[in-house]
Amino acid sequence: MTLGVILALAAGTYAMRLAGPLLHGRIRISPRWEQLMWIAAILLLGAFVATSTAFESGGFAGWARFAGVLVGGVLAWRRAPFVVVVVAAAAVTALLRLLDPAM
Repeated sequence: MTLGVILALAAGTYAMRLAGPLLHGRIRISPRWEQLMWIAAILLLGAFVATSTAFESGGFAGWARFAGVLVGGVLAWRRAPFVVVVVAAAAVTALLRLLDPAM
């Protein structure tokens, strides 16, 4: 990337972050739109997790990663501490890969 592209991306990122505090209280959004934006954020995060789980370097990431994400998701849903979620997900993935390197 050229320096100009990097600076443009940095300026755009800074402007987006600055827009929140500057526009707070000036724009009124209906409760329905707030709910829709909340749902959209959750869906985008879910889509990111799904694609990150399934693919790596343009190919299938393997079933071990699916199992690790599933374990982490269940533990997070059950409100386990963050460290427990991460360590358990990593351990499940590592153990499955150790048992079957093809995973």
